Amino acid sequence: MLDPMLAVILSIFIVLFLIGIGLPIYASLGITGFLGSLAIKGPHLALTQLKVFPYVNTANYLLAVIPLFIIMGHFGFKAGISSDLYMIGRKWFSRFPGGLGIATFVASADFGACCGSSVASAATMGTIAVPEMRALGYDRKLACGLVAAAGTLAIMIPPSVVSVFYASINDTSAGAQLIAGIFPGLVSVGVYIVGLWFLTRINPTLVPAPERYTWRERFASLKGIWGMATLFFLVIGGMYIGWFTPTEAASVGAFAGFLMILLGGRVEKGKFGESIKVCFLDTLRTTCMVFLILIGAGLYAFFLTLAQIPQIASSWVGSLPVPPWVVVAMFLTIYIPMGMFMDTFSMLIITQPIMFPIVTKQLGLDPIWFGVLCIKMAEIGLMTPPVGLNVYVLSGVVRDVPMHDIFRGCSWFLVFEVVSMAILFAFPIISTYLPGTMYGR
Repeated sequence: MLDPMLAVILSIFIVLFLIGIGLPIYASLGITGFLGSLAIKGPHLALTQLKVFPYVNTANYLLAVIPLFIIMGHFGFKAGISSDLYMIGRKWFSRFPGGLGIATFVASADFGACCGSSVASAATMGTIAVPEMRALGYDRKLACGLVAAAGTLAIMIPPSVVSVFYASINDTSAGAQLIAGIFPGLVSVGVYIVGLWFLTRINPTLVPAPERYTWRERFASLKGIWGMATLFFLVIGGMYIGWFTPTEAASVGAFAGFLMILLGGRVEKGKFGESIKVCFLDTLRTTCMVFLILIGAGLYAFFLTLAQIPQIASSWVGSLPVPPWVVVAMFLTIYIPMGMFMDTFSMLIITQPIMFPIVTKQLGLDPIWFGVLCIKMAEIGLMTPPVGLNVYVLSGVVRDVPMHDIFRGCSWFLVFEVVSMAILFAFPIISTYLPGTMYGR
């Protein structure tokens, strides 16, 4: 049998090698986790875990929320909710410098409240907003970076697939974790808007002259808010008041989204069946990706547990002569290099078995607050090279803008994310207030 610490060190190089030769991250982590368990404990335990783990860790009632939230977002897009929200934002904010960018942030936040997927939000707003901004004269790097950054709001503002994932792997309240994202999401929107305003003051050539709309046009646009408001009230309001569990709320939201397609009249005649088929296929692809990551990264996390890494880390942290907030800051910093190579789900499932017990049990800090911080760091990873998923998605939508230009456009928004992170870190009440007022808590 191989020494556990040596096996862990070798596993890092194996994962990087497998990723380097083009294997998907979930396969790289799963293969390495299996080989690590084989090296430490032998074939019986490794093969048994390989046989049992995929079912045990995915046959979870709470995880049904993931495909339901995803398909709700696809239904909302087909029902025209995203374009309605963008038009509302455009008519209300375009009179400000960088107003169309502000409208994009607001629309992305609102669509995030109907979607739950950052990738879906970035793709949707990239299709709608980037052509509009470029046609008006916005700098192309700024326009693309802005949309990539705005897409990250969907994994913070509920309903968030990542929040459900965090709650599932740590056995905490999914409803509370979802509700906790509301105020942090609004803080992020506010920081983005203020940051964009500063950018326009520093370099006015980045954006065109403001547009003008009459008050009649602005108020007329508000009729398009009903779809988002309905979904938000049913899903988030229903969980907050205590009408629904998270899974029930997701089911109600998905059904409401289906009715909006059916009755909204936005789908071309004769193409209803095709639109529904696309929604289901896209949902299937995304859900399979999430569950494969859950299995592959989970096998690697199991291997780390066999190697006693969580226990070693806990003992080391307990011996550090530093206050708890320094430990949390150190943990969160780890997500920066990880985010350069891994997706959000892989990062969480690898790190949480080590970090969560230390932060919540050993240090006695709030698990909801820590979850918001971890999800916020995952947002940053969606914009950092070389594996910034939102950037990759956007480059597929805006094909005439090189990927390195999109990454450059994201650079300012990474600074704004750090500002948001500092605010949420310094004031935990922003994350914990609403969950504390939920029905039944």
